[in-house]
Amino acid sequence: MAGLSTNVPRPVIEHWVRQAVYERLGKPLPQAATAPNPLVVNVSARHCHLTAEAVEALFGKGYALTPHKMLYQEGQFAAREVVTLIGPRSRVISNLRILGPCRLLNQVELAYTDAIALGFEIPLRLSGNIEGTPGCMLMGPAGFFELACGVIRAARHAHLHPDDAAFYGVKNGDALRLRVGGGCGLVLENLLARVDPAFKLEAHIDTDEGNACNLQPDTPCELMR
Repeated sequence: MAGLSTNVPRPVIEHWVRQAVYERLGKPLPQAATAPNPLVVNVSARHCHLTAEAVEALFGKGYALTPHKMLYQEGQFAAREVVTLIGPRSRVISNLRILGPCRLLNQVELAYTDAIALGFEIPLRLSGNIEGTPGCMLMGPAGFFELACGVIRAARHAHLHPDDAAFYGVKNGDALRLRVGGGCGLVLENLLARVDPAFKLEAHIDTDEGNACNLQPDTPCELMR
């Protein structure tokens, strides 16, 4: 297409092409279906989920987590409390944030860059699937707590309400794609669909992925089947 600027975004070019085709056919351009909810994409930095037993071992008997910042999903929060993770060869990450409320199992979620710095070899796992994963030692102000397993890189995923799942044509456990725009735009494959009536539409990627696409608050993102 002679004279076409290479700076024109691909979606705009695709719209022009569709518009030209429908004009040639003498038909109106179909209107795209409107998503029931806006897509939110957030970077999930390294963190841990802990049981009440682990929290008490680290912070003291009867201790309860203190909400510091409410997260996008209802009832979830970043706690004020942080711990130190001790990895292989005594390498540490301090100020590892705890996400609340307490869970039924202990899990540490790191990006691969974090794991390399610590000397870990961690698997890519769905959240909650921790069998056969590495363990670690956590240190808090009141003591230590050892995880026999539970250190993973969490698989990228999207939280969807059933209305969102119907719009995108997916069910729980299906794979989606996330197209991220901007100067470092990319498409992330195998985004796990997690569907629940309590969820709000939100995609989670980790810090390695967020840095790779330079995700910003105004970066255009699109969820695709």
